[in-house]
Amino acid sequence: MQKQARKQITLYSDGSSLGNPGPGGYGGILEYKGSRKEYFGGEEETTNNRMELRGVIEGLKLLKEPCDVEVVSDSSYVVKAINEWLESWIRRDFKKVKNVDLWKAYIEAAAPHHVHGTWVRGHDGHPENERCDELARNEAERIKASL
Repeated sequence: MQKQARKQITLYSDGSSLGNPGPGGYGGILEYKGSRKEYFGGEEETTNNRMELRGVIEGLKLLKEPCDVEVVSDSSYVVKAINEWLESWIRRDFKKVKNVDLWKAYIEAAAPHHVHGTWVRGHDGHPENERCDELARNEAERIKASL
């Protein structure tokens, strides 16, 4: 029986916080062979880093089968953690690591997939990053207005 190749997914994500902490939002785009799905959400009291990470987690949770996922983010925190730091954090049982609850949720969401992070400069004209930023800011503003 031939092994089926995994789908190649690009997950663009961004987070926003109005105050740090404050109302925040995340926005993302899942892209596969030219098809796109946008998603967004937020929290009343959060930080920018939490929303950056939450955007990735929520995108991974939308995938219905194991995939090869390239996470594209302007958050060096998220990209470096995915590519470099996470294994040592796990070995150290997350000692002195912030947002442990979300990193554990990330590990669970990422488990079926092969995930790699790619950093892009924020607010530099990258169309998908700009759209994710817009989704995240809009959600943060919506939450702020509802408080």
